[in-house]
Order: sequence, then C-alpha cells, then structure tokens
Amino acid sequence: MRVRTAQVLGTGTPGASSVRVDVYVKPGDAKRALRAEALEGLCNTPKELSPKWLYDERGSQLFDDITRLPEYYPTRREREILLAHAGDIARLSGADTLIELGSGTSEKTRLLLDAMEEAGALARFVPFDVSEAFLRRAAASLAREYPGISVHAVVGDFERHLGQLPGGGRRLVAFLGGTIGNFKPAQRALFLRELSAGLQPGDGLLLGTDLIKDRERLYAAYNDSAGVTAEFNRNVLRVLNRELGGDFDPDAFEHFAPFDEENAWIEMRLVSRQAQTVWLSTLRRRVDFAEGEVLRTEVSCKFRQAQVEAELAGAGLTLTEWWTDAAGDFALSLALKR
Repeated sequence: MRVRTAQVLGTGTPGASSVRVDVYVKPGDAKRALRAEALEGLCNTPKELSPKWLYDERGSQLFDDITRLPEYYPTRREREILLAHAGDIARLSGADTLIELGSGTSEKTRLLLDAMEEAGALARFVPFDVSEAFLRRAAASLAREYPGISVHAVVGDFERHLGQLPGGGRRLVAFLGGTIGNFKPAQRALFLRELSAGLQPGDGLLLGTDLIKDRERLYAAYNDSAGVTAEFNRNVLRVLNRELGGDFDPDAFEHFAPFDEENAWIEMRLVSRQAQTVWLSTLRRRVDFAEGEVLRTEVSCKFRQAQVEAELAGAGLTLTEWWTDAAGDFALSLALKR
C-alpha cells in the first residue's frame, strides 16, 4: 500500500515537539466505502449502516452535546476512573508510548499523558484517526503542550490500518469511550486479534467498556428527553442525502433505541413512520421502506467483567487490572500482551 508521509520539524513554537503524520486514507476512500455499504445495507433486509457514518462534522458536534446530557453517563464515569487511576495506569503499564485510537484532543487523553509524563516515562504520543485535518490540528496542539516528546499521527481506518501502528518502545494502546461496544461479537473478536497481533510482549491495551446495568438507565442514556440523540441518529440521513444524492426526509423517521436482552446491546434504530420510497441518485437506486420498517444505525454492546476478560484472552491479551467508577457503571481494563 502506498503511504503519504509528512515530517514536520517543529510547529513554529519554540520548544515544541516534532510532528510526523502518516496518511493511509486516500481522498475519496470514505465516499467509496459509503457507496458500497449503502448498496448492501439499504438494499438488504433488515436494513443496516455502520455507526461511523453518524460522525460527519455535524454528527460529531451532536455527539459532543450528548456527552454533556444528564442521562448520558459513560463520559463522566470514564473520566472519574481516569482521574482516580491514571497514575496507576502509567505505573503498571510501564509504557513510554501512548497510542490512542480515536480523538487525541480530549481531557481524557491529557490525563493519561500527564500521568506518564509525571512518571518520567512519556517519550511518544501516537493519535490514530480517520480524519487527516483533525489529526493534524490535534498533533500540532499536543506537540506544543508536551515539548520534548515525539508526536507521530496516523491517519487510518480501524478496519484496515491497525497494522500500520508504529512500533518501538513500550506501547500502551488506549481505546476509550466504550467504542469497542459498537462492534458486534465477531467483528470485535477480529479487531482484538488484529490489534494484538501488532503488539509486542509487554505492550498493553487500555480498554473502556460500558457495563450492563438497570435497563431504565440504559434506555434513558440513548433516548434522552431533550431529543439530542434522536437528532444525532437522524443526521445519518442527511449524510446520505449530501454524499449520495438522496432525498430522505429525516422527519419521516422516528428514533428508537431499545435494549436487546438477547444480544446485550442497545440498538439504535430509525423507524419509518410511513410507507415511502427514497431515491439515491449517485447509486441510481430506489430504496423502499414499509411503515414501521427499521434502519439500524448502531449497536452499543454492554459488558460484564468475565466477558471482557474472556474476549481479551481470546486475542492473546491478559487482563491485569480492572477499574470501575464508584457506581459500577463503566470499566477500564488494562491488559498486557504476553
């Protein structure tokens, strides 16, 4: 695979770290992937799309708003754990390199970086995300905040580019926010195996997982009273309209996110309020919806400790520490490659 690499020797700020950006995602990749997935996912029964299409610029802002809602506990609970245990994570992992899959500008990132810096171990930070523009801004910002470390950003897709994570040093991969729950079991097992295959003995994984709890609280977290999650969910229809020349009427679909007891996941759905036909001009396809027909846009799996430990072990990772918030809502797992 051809990779475009840029080496930036400094950021224009005296004392700032050097920044390297490796780009594995080509222009047009996302649109081609959306076309292929829409052809399959919207023309099958049941209809389904990957949750990654929820996160255009507007969707990302809406999700940021969701994390501040009183019903949505995961972000606050994970932060609580990190505030209490970031120092333990730095000490027990022994890592000098932090690799974060996802956003590299959050307060949670800085809690880990600060703890590793205080331990005298921090040498390198590797943010990994699909958005090149976002990563370049994040990398430059962090290089200014943490002078003396190396910042090596990787623009890639979880499903294709985990093998491109830079080696060397003792690495801790952070996959936070409960994002692992967006993978169904088979996809999750493949992800963990591929990630583990690229780790060396002694490298670690810090994994955030949302835990099974009272069903009313789970339901409220994904069906908030202000309707922000509903707007976030319907925004995927606006993405399809913009990128694929669709004529979806978002108001013709109702947001509903029940808990599926059999699969132990929240299932985000868009339910057609009426029989309707949607035209996607880029695909030259009509998509029929019956009244009450569901388009599934996301699953969010919930976990128990024994399940997490078993899935990590299946990928060759040994659970060494398990931390939860005081209420037992959310967990951070530290697992090491043996």
